[in-house]
Amino acid sequence: MAKAADGVARRTRGKGSVSKGSPAVGPGFDPQVFLATVNQGRTVNSYRKGDVVFRQGTPADAVFYVQKGKIKIVVASSQGKEAVIALLGSGEFFGEGCLIGQPLRLATAQAMVESEIMRVGKVEMNRVLHAEPAFGEVFIAHLLTRNSKVEEDLVDQLFNSSEKRLARTLLMLANFGKEGGPQPITAKISQETLAEIIGTTRPRVSFFMNKFRKLGFISYNGTIQVHTSLLSVVLRE
Repeated sequence: MAKAADGVARRTRGKGSVSKGSPAVGPGFDPQVFLATVNQGRTVNSYRKGDVVFRQGTPADAVFYVQKGKIKIVVASSQGKEAVIALLGSGEFFGEGCLIGQPLRLATAQAMVESEIMRVGKVEMNRVLHAEPAFGEVFIAHLLTRNSKVEEDLVDQLFNSSEKRLARTLLMLANFGKEGGPQPITAKISQETLAEIIGTTRPRVSFFMNKFRKLGFISYNGTIQVHTSLLSVVLRE
């Protein structure tokens, strides 16, 4: 995992698909247009793999939205132990704790691949949530989905073996159950990171990855290809 000191973001204003000055509120408000355009209170920054979007313990003053890429949320204990508590992809929000009065970040957000992230200042986020019901619906749907995912992760951690947790994580990373999935896992995710996600050791992850490969559940070819047969590990009693 990249050190926080090494994760200084290469912050450049997004170009190409990001336009400037589009209407933020009013008749015909489109949440997706709002989340794709730079305007008052909204900026887009680019991050290389390993760059830090925000660090644990720094002021919480904005909500972030993943336009492109993949972000991991990492929590560090006072003893220096770290755990990956969430993996986020395109179309997901993070950093929303600032909206409920959280003064400091409780975790670090770090880019896993080249990513483009929109930053929406706390004041602007509160304004549009109050002014635009359509945006509120999108954001509430995100919160409910995230809450459901947290509950699933907790149940997984409490009742399932590390082998099942790894299989579930690989299926999730491959977008299993979503439109177009399963897809190859193109992000370079180390066995150390997988171990942090599922709460086990790197040697255990290595053992199960080799086991899955030998059984034909996954294959390697520069990327990890997850096959539908891996689902049998999750469903096994």
